[in-house]
Amino acid sequence: MRWSRRPKTSQALALRAKIVLACADGADNKQVAAALGIWPQTVGKWRARFVKDRLDGLSDEPRPGAPRKVTDEQVEAVIVKTLEEAPTGGDTHWSTRSMAKATGMSQTAISRIWRTFGLRPHMVESWKLSTDPQFIDKVRDIVGLYLDPPQGAMVLAVDEKSQMQALDRTAPVLPMMPAVPGRQTHDYVRYGTTSLFAALDVSTGKVIGQHQRRHRHQEFLRFLKTIDANTPPDLDLHLICDNYATHKTPAVMTWLAAHPRFHVHFTPTTRPGSTLSNGGLPN
Repeated sequence: MRWSRRPKTSQALALRAKIVLACADGADNKQVAAALGIWPQTVGKWRARFVKDRLDGLSDEPRPGAPRKVTDEQVEAVIVKTLEEAPTGGDTHWSTRSMAKATGMSQTAISRIWRTFGLRPHMVESWKLSTDPQFIDKVRDIVGLYLDPPQGAMVLAVDEKSQMQALDRTAPVLPMMPAVPGRQTHDYVRYGTTSLFAALDVSTGKVIGQHQRRHRHQEFLRFLKTIDANTPPDLDLHLICDNYATHKTPAVMTWLAAHPRFHVHFTPTTRPGSTLSNGGLPN
């Protein structure tokens, strides 16, 4: 009775329980089939299974197929070795081939185990620990700017990408055509390097960008003037920057003091003289 009414019982098992209960009330196979909307043969099958094996007969029989070859102990050994041991022979991480050789299993089995338990030995992610004594205050300040920008202000995530190679192909790029991909020459011409300065308006996604020959405080100051000229003069500007030395020179600080609508917010540092993030712009 409980199987037929429990909300967590599978629908198939609940149906079989209803068949048995209806038969116990004295109905024949056709009557039960008509009441439950199933075939009489189905009623006869589960009625016979219940008479023979009682409640155990209502469960599904083991499905046919090859017996399991990998034991729980072997799976555990692979997981433990993956997490707690390093491969021999100078390899930096386990591969399916090296793990298969170390455990005497197939690469397919190793791959299946790793995939099941979400293990990816070839992947390594980096992280940093900030030692900035003002870490919490700076994080709250910057996150607050992103989530709840001040009224009548613009929040800009500012960053620079230096040493960008200015390259060009030795011949024009040939456009894509039906059944033919776009083509370009394998060789190129170097035109030196450039530095990209960018300010992302976090509310609109628009970017103020500028290329500079070098990456010094003079170039950063020139970019601040570009921001000043390309934003509405009646808005306060909150700039989120990293702790790069060119952002804090006396010349820059003097210019910022003369332009009070600029408010600079520095990201936390990891150690004196280093920065934790890139000012909020994607790499």
